[in-house]
Amino acid sequence: MVIENYNPKWVEEFLAIKEFLEKNTTEYISIEHIGSTLVPGMKAKPIIDIDIVVEDAGQFKRLKEELLKIGYVHEGDGGIPGREAFDHKNVSINIDHHLYVCVKDNAELMRHLKFRDKLRSSPELVNEYNRIKEEILAKVGNDNRSGYVQMKEKEYKWFFCKII
Repeated sequence: MVIENYNPKWVEEFLAIKEFLEKNTTEYISIEHIGSTLVPGMKAKPIIDIDIVVEDAGQFKRLKEELLKIGYVHEGDGGIPGREAFDHKNVSINIDHHLYVCVKDNAELMRHLKFRDKLRSSPELVNEYNRIKEEILAKVGNDNRSGYVQMKEKEYKWFFCKII
């Protein structure tokens, strides 16, 4: 299944990952839970999205070394400048998540935070986004994650622009 109904355990999972990161790293400003798993009532892929915010490129370099020591693998920016992705396959915490590191004031970080905060403050937007997700699944199928992501990014970009 690509998406699931909201599950409060997602917040607990984020807190477990955050605690793990806080115990094993020091080079950051904040650790932010972003994405649909944070929003009560929101259907979501059961993958926790996290942005670690750093001051500048120097702090990123130091954090990157800390993350490598605990098993994260740097994957680069994936074509999104200022957002560095890390794979968690070799990390001892067994919770599926996406980890990104962003320099403060980065446009992608600001987009993530604004989107998150708007959804958290608007049940109407949550309902609309849930309808969009269901519409996409009806078109691509319940087990087609790549099709789901592609359609959301291409055909429903207007929704993200509306919020941001």
